[in-house]
Amino acid sequence: MARTQGSHSEITGPRIRAAALKLFAKHGYAAVSMRQIASDVGVQAGALYNYTPDKQALLFTLLKTHMHELLAAYDDLPAQGSATAQLRSFVNFHISFHLERPDAVFISYMELRNLSPENFPVIESLRRTYETRLQDILSAGKQDGSFAVEDTKITTWAVIAMLNGVITWYNTEGRLSVEEVQSTYWEMVRKTVAA
Repeated sequence: MARTQGSHSEITGPRIRAAALKLFAKHGYAAVSMRQIASDVGVQAGALYNYTPDKQALLFTLLKTHMHELLAAYDDLPAQGSATAQLRSFVNFHISFHLERPDAVFISYMELRNLSPENFPVIESLRRTYETRLQDILSAGKQDGSFAVEDTKITTWAVIAMLNGVITWYNTEGRLSVEEVQSTYWEMVRKTVAA
């Protein structure tokens, strides 16, 4: 099928991914058809296959892109000294990064179950890589006596789950700024690890 006149891969490809992200987050992966994505972009359904093999590939690309961006952004942060400073930096980063991408975060957690057996381990590995960043901070703090943590892996999961909760309730028009949310969550995390 011929590409729609005026369509360009560097424009249409990102528009398809953006439409899929929005629709998957709003309706769920299983409920969204390729025809709906095409309609949202303004192209014929068959034209989507010039940009992606299928809906599964779209989901995989969205999740993989999110995780690569998350890891790259975290790894670009300035180095912090103590484990406590590193943990506070992690909390602030995680909240600000995720509040800017609520749809990507939502599908990253809610649509894992819809990944194919070939794609799931790739995303799971990237998630473990990010979790390891926090677990290493907790381990360092436990070793130097800054943190009183029984199990660094469980604490890692608990802290990330707590931080992810922000996207379910935060409203840019609400009473709290992002900085105030970061400060409040830092106090909760600090108490969780007994810092």
